Amino acid sequence: MLSTLIWLPILGAALIGFWPGKISANGTRVASLTVAGLTLLWNLFILLKFDISTPGMQLQEYLPWNETLGLSYRLGVDGLSVLMVALNSLLTWIAIYSSSKDTERPRLFYSLILLISGGVAGAFLTENLLLFFLFYELELIPFYLLILIWGGEKRAYASIKFLLYTAVSGALILATFFGIVWLTGSTSFNYDTLPTQTLSTTLQIILLVGIVLGFGIKIPLVPLHTWLPDAYVEASAPVAILLGGVLAKLGTYGLLRFGMGMFPQAWSVLAPTLATWGAVSAVYGAVIAIAQKDIKRMVAYSSIGHMGYVLLAAAASTPLALVGAVSQMVSHGIILAILFDLLGIVESKVGTRELDKLNGLMSPVRGLPLTSFLLIVGGMASAGIPGMTGFVAEFIVFQGSYSTFPIPTLLCVVTTGLTAVYFVILLNRTCFGKLDNQLAYYPKVEWFEKIPSLILAALIFFLGVQPNWLVRWSEPTTTAMVSAIPPLDKAVTPEVALLNNAGE
Repeated sequence: MLSTLIWLPILGAALIGFWPGKISANGTRVASLTVAGLTLLWNLFILLKFDISTPGMQLQEYLPWNETLGLSYRLGVDGLSVLMVALNSLLTWIAIYSSSKDTERPRLFYSLILLISGGVAGAFLTENLLLFFLFYELELIPFYLLILIWGGEKRAYASIKFLLYTAVSGALILATFFGIVWLTGSTSFNYDTLPTQTLSTTLQIILLVGIVLGFGIKIPLVPLHTWLPDAYVEASAPVAILLGGVLAKLGTYGLLRFGMGMFPQAWSVLAPTLATWGAVSAVYGAVIAIAQKDIKRMVAYSSIGHMGYVLLAAAASTPLALVGAVSQMVSHGIILAILFDLLGIVESKVGTRELDKLNGLMSPVRGLPLTSFLLIVGGMASAGIPGMTGFVAEFIVFQGSYSTFPIPTLLCVVTTGLTAVYFVILLNRTCFGKLDNQLAYYPKVEWFEKIPSLILAALIFFLGVQPNWLVRWSEPTTTAMVSAIPPLDKAVTPEVALLNNAGE
């Protein structure tokens, strides 16, 4: 059942890419939309079959592969991953739909997007460390090609930078996974059977640091973030949607699944450092976003700030905070998708992303009124305005984290105010005022171009008004994860761990 979410898009990518004979650009797009739509429908079926009250893995699949290497095909879904695979399917469909009908080399373009969708789904669903790494790395080359071939003027630099950073991320994660198996003396990479708790606290901390750095690059966290602005800005709008809405979630998911899940004792030791790191990333992303003149780069830096909230909540490790972390991952993906989709429309119709050259888009006759309205919706959601999904996620994060880390939480609360500042700057300069060119009539946004952002806006409002539809999926799983983490006041500090090991 779960395999369909992986192999349907991968098979679709193979068929589209290697189908004999010519296929028209529109035919390729329709075929890709069909595959992505079927995957999304199957994901909705998975949600219907999912038992919300069960904290453990469900709908599991197992197939022996190479037991000598400890590699097996094990899949499962729980409250931590069920919304992630749904978000992946939704944003894949959105990315394909929002792509231009005149996209060059469409067979390669859509095949790469479907291949990414299958790989990301596999990473979210697998229960085997080695299999996770294979799926985790599967998206590397497709994203590199999508940026290199269909990106902006500096696409070569951005794609190489993305490739190098992501390769380092994968190397750190693989080395850590091998270290876990070797140090525990296990013969299997199935993470639910690895006796990581038998390791000394010092070893657990060392391995956890490898996981945090590896996934911290993917999120990304400051100062591991420098690939993000270039990649997001140079990528086309559909690719940017996948980069920010899906790829970054692999990083936060990996931290929760393999960091917190496998090393709860070490996690409690590093929690204060991680909370501070999350707050620093949040403040840095917001402050740098305010200084940007390119609206796409501004949104890219905003992503760094919002992902810092997830790290803060994960560090706090309270049941409420962890529910907030998962909710923030989903909300951030939806909000970032609508912003990148709308910025892509603005750039294609107006021809620029520069704040100093944009104004008057709200003009009902000569501007882009509906696009401007939806851009305001996206900005308000990102700033955490009540009644929208961004507010729900951030409120839960802050409420769940304050009792454990009050100062980092307050810094992140201040960051929400800074978020409002740079989105007010963006919206005030782009949407309001008079058009400089009194004769300018921007091209009309066709009805079919509005569908992705309308769907995403509807989700933003629905999940903001009905937050239970967002939080109920993850609560049993996250509560079980938190129960395994020692209270912070009882956690062993790194210094004590070293002394204990020396005494042994």
